[in-house]
Amino acid sequence: MTEIITAELVSIDEPLGADKRAVIEALAQRVALQGRATDGARLAADAWAREEKDETGLPGGIAIPHAKSAAVTQASLAFARLSPGVDFGAEDGGADLVFLIAAPDTAAEEHLAVLSKLARSLMRDDFTAGLRAATTADEVVAIVRDAISDAPAAAAPETRATARATAETSADDALMINGRPARIVAVTACATGIAHTFMAADALTATGQKEGVDLTVEPQGSSGYKAIDQRIIDEADAVIFAVDVDVREQARFAGKPVVRSGVKRGIEQPAQMLREAVAAAKNPNAARVPVAGAGAAASAGSAAPTTLGGTVRRALLTGVSYMIPFVAGGGLLIALGFALAGYQIASPHEGTDVNNAVYTLQNFTLWNLPDQGLLYYLGAVAFQIGGLSFGFLVPALAGYIAYGIADRPGIAPGFVAGAVASFMGAGFIGAIVGGLLAGLAAWWLNRLEVPRWLRGLMPVVIIPLLGSIFASGLLLMVFGGPIAALSVALNGWLSSLTGAGVILLGVILGLMMCFDLGGPVNKVAYGFATANLAQGIAGDERYLQIMAAVMAAGMVPPLAMALASTVLGRKLFTEPERENGKAAWLLGAAFISEGAIPFAAADVFRVIPAAMLGGAVTGAMSMAFAVTSRAPHGGVFVFFAIDNFWLWMFSIAVGTVISAVTVVLLKRYARRRPIDVDVPAVAVTA
Repeated sequence: MTEIITAELVSIDEPLGADKRAVIEALAQRVALQGRATDGARLAADAWAREEKDETGLPGGIAIPHAKSAAVTQASLAFARLSPGVDFGAEDGGADLVFLIAAPDTAAEEHLAVLSKLARSLMRDDFTAGLRAATTADEVVAIVRDAISDAPAAAAPETRATARATAETSADDALMINGRPARIVAVTACATGIAHTFMAADALTATGQKEGVDLTVEPQGSSGYKAIDQRIIDEADAVIFAVDVDVREQARFAGKPVVRSGVKRGIEQPAQMLREAVAAAKNPNAARVPVAGAGAAASAGSAAPTTLGGTVRRALLTGVSYMIPFVAGGGLLIALGFALAGYQIASPHEGTDVNNAVYTLQNFTLWNLPDQGLLYYLGAVAFQIGGLSFGFLVPALAGYIAYGIADRPGIAPGFVAGAVASFMGAGFIGAIVGGLLAGLAAWWLNRLEVPRWLRGLMPVVIIPLLGSIFASGLLLMVFGGPIAALSVALNGWLSSLTGAGVILLGVILGLMMCFDLGGPVNKVAYGFATANLAQGIAGDERYLQIMAAVMAAGMVPPLAMALASTVLGRKLFTEPERENGKAAWLLGAAFISEGAIPFAAADVFRVIPAAMLGGAVTGAMSMAFAVTSRAPHGGVFVFFAIDNFWLWMFSIAVGTVISAVTVVLLKRYARRRPIDVDVPAVAVTA
């Protein structure tokens, strides 16, 4: 394990670049040159993707960029002491001590434990002082190897005895509860489970001992974790979750007052978090770990910020994510119905008040087929199933928005509010408002302190009843009418668009679809199109045009990256990117925008602008050609549901070429620095 760092991986006071990306790239190349990674660029891209999610600069002039990467063949530490320091995002300035932590994506536990030990050592002043005083690479290696030589095999909760002994002598009144030191349990976890997880655990532990708090910490790292004894959890006054990912087995902490934050705050502000936890323990109205099961929304919430805006954003994304399967499945079934029976299957049947699909199913069976034959009958079946699936669209959106706020107790009042929104004609906007109202009502009701005998009835009777009355009552009596009027006005505005207005709408939708490749902005555009697709199928062709433009624009990024990396500019892309490019042809053709994410993660400032440019052109052309799509997903594979298919394909081709050419030009002429010239020289002189 001591061979995790060698002198060849150390750089002392050498210029590696003026910004953090340059430093990461240089250190990644150094790892590759020592035969510890197959592709330095891939390792750098993976480390940079992690850096973009959350900067790795820490107080005291330290930075720990890190990644688990398929390019890494041997767990490694590359170290640089920089003069001057480089900004890695710490509040107190630049970092002069930088460790690139490179782990294989299938790293064994012993490797991860060693890397975790290094992260914990960075919290010790004597360790960092030794690194700053070292004069040779061998001295740095000796200091690091000494620190990691006794790395444990797996993470364990910080021992309670030391904290309790200190607590009994040093706790101040603000940290006392009922005349004794506060009892706090904490969980720390970061995305990779290597560095921040254990640094936050050590920072909280050290601060707890200093402040006299009876604290037990559970670091949930990649090398495993040992759960805190349930008795300790039960006796705790409050919980701290300093995490960027889901808390494992969160139900163990159910009902405890909780303070949540990202893992870096556990490193940078441990004392403040401890005081907030003690204050939460003394506050009967403080936020608590949900008593309901470990639902996805609740787990996700454990890692997210607790601001109102963050909560609403997460809830909206949750609602859209759960709604999309109803739309995609239902829409494809409707498209299949059209392919089998023709578009007349949706038309009113002569002399009745139902459409041809309903009339067929009411009057015929598989053993008593209509005159049009078996395919027509099967088309009616597919169309009707798809239509019924679409009927859940608005209730599902509202129900899962409420779920994103209040977990399982929010589902029933949310679905009821969505049904009311459909009844009122409030549609997509009504679902959002109803879901938020239902979620907030359920969340507030779930926080109430009730007698033990009533507690079991709360999630299954009381919350659904009162939450439904509150949210649906407000929709029916107050909000539903104005929202329905707004929906009518929106429909009227869309119907009135002509010429430049139609093209501008296509540009906006195209930009949104390509901005974050499946992220919040992309989902807003896609959600708007799919939520109104039913109105398009019912006869409003403008919504069918919007669906076609959104799907076309979303296909451009992966197709453009495929064209650029496999045809136009092969030498500008790494071998893994060229392999990803081959797969991106199929992903793009199927309208899976995420096929471009590997390229964007490695080079976001070139890939995303290029994708947005092509997507905007494609969206504008699709709207200008008045292409319509009755399918919400599937790309070229639902050609039978797309009118003016060849004009639609032409729009996609134009946008794809524009994006591909743009990204090639940006990679060729908009380089910040040539990283492959200086890095080998650095490695030789180390």
